Parts: sequence; C-alpha cells; structure tokens
Amino acid sequence: MAREVSAVVVDDHPAVRAGVAYWLSTGEPPIRVAAAGDDVRHAWVGPGADADVVILDLHLGGPTPVLGDLRRLVEAGRRVVVYSMRADDAIALQCLESGALCYLTKAEGEEHLVQATRAAAEGAPYTPPSLAGALAGDRSDHRPALSARETEVLVEWFQSESKDFVAQRLGISLSTVNSHLERIRIKYALIGREAPTKAALVARAIQDGLIDIDDL
Repeated sequence: MAREVSAVVVDDHPAVRAGVAYWLSTGEPPIRVAAAGDDVRHAWVGPGADADVVILDLHLGGPTPVLGDLRRLVEAGRRVVVYSMRADDAIALQCLESGALCYLTKAEGEEHLVQATRAAAEGAPYTPPSLAGALAGDRSDHRPALSARETEVLVEWFQSESKDFVAQRLGISLSTVNSHLERIRIKYALIGREAPTKAALVARAIQDGLIDIDDL
C-alpha cells in the first residue's frame, strides 16, 4: 500500500487553492492537503510545516516572482512544485536551478499537478509538456568540461532509482559515484551554473544536450 502523501498549497487565489485541494484529495490514492493559504508562512508554521510537498504559486499578490522564498524552502530541504499562471521559459529554468522539482503552469491541469506532487514527495523531478519545451529550447554554450566517465555516471543516475544501482551497473563503488557527481556539481558551480539538486542537474544536462527528455 502506498504511503500517504501530504501537501501545503500556497496561492493567493481562494478558488485556485480550493481547486487544487479538490484535485489532490480525489486522486488515486488521494493526497492529503495539510494546509493552504495565501502566504508562504503556511509552509513554515502549523500543519503545513510538516507537509511532504509545497505547491507554490510564484506570484503571490504581485508581479514579482517569490524566488527568494523558493530558495529558502529548498535550502531547508523542502520539496517544491512551482505552480504558476505564467508560461515563462526563463523563469521556469530559474526555478529548476533554484531547486524546484517541477515548474507547472496552471493551464496544464489536474493530471500533471497530481503526478508532479507525487513525484516531488519522492524527491523526483517531473517534466510536464510546457517544461519540456523550455528545456529543449535552451542549449547553453557555456558548458562544463565533463569527462566521458562523469557524463556516463550522470546519465546513469538520471535513469536509475539510486546511486547504489549506478555503482552496480557501472562496476564501481558508491563512493566513486558520489565523487563523480560532486565533481560535476563543482564544475557547474565554477562556471556560474550551480546545480545543487538532482532536478537542477537534470535541467542542466538537458540544456547541454547530454540527455533527451524522452530518455528520462
């Protein structure tokens, strides 16, 4: 039996909060909405503080995206799905680079929101159609010089359930896998393209043509 997943919904529109709560609660299995409100504090205090997933509207009460709140949540270890009215490729990529596990537009509906929330609860990224377009259209020329082995480890990690499985597949130790991944992150950081989470590394790898969305 699947474990219960909980979420806190942060959105400044009551109708959106109600709709999201209904979609999640009627999923199979249902996702419990621990808290909902129009301010990010609902993710920090009360029942929302312990929710598995934060569903975050990126524009709370104004035109400026709450990227600072997103970064603080991610740095605290929270799993965040950004849920936005705006189909903005640049902002979507910025959210992934900040550590969000998914950037979902509100036009994409119930099925994608439920799937993204379930994936986030497991710490996994989710790629809806709009995000696939953003990633596929971004091919950075400012790329780190990854070795063939580093690239192999990176791609295997994206396609595997765990680092242990990567080690088994490639016939190397777990510590070697971790060393390769740490070096990859350092190389990205040195060129100003930090990738602190698995979701951010997925975004970087797709941007740089190391892996296709269909391979995930």
